[in-house]
Amino acid sequence: MSDLSKYITKRRKTDAAFNRGFETGYEDMKVGVLLRQSREKAGLTQEELAHRLHTKKTAISRIENHANDIKLSTLEKVAAALGKKLTIKIA
Repeated sequence: MSDLSKYITKRRKTDAAFNRGFETGYEDMKVGVLLRQSREKAGLTQEELAHRLHTKKTAISRIENHANDIKLSTLEKVAAALGKKLTIKIA
């Protein structure tokens, strides 16, 4: 286990606020990572995806790196631009 992993494990056990924030941050990051991976799998650069969505590369970067509070309609547009269908699951 890396030092970072040890630190996170320890903080999550001893600091409830850190643990709550960690979970929220992780979920936000996960959405951005999934979007980036889908874009890369489609063989597109951020600039190419931005062109398909009629937006700027910086907007795509912001979505991939800070996907918190992203609109469902935006996710649907990104999925369509990648030739994918957006599926949502409540578990």
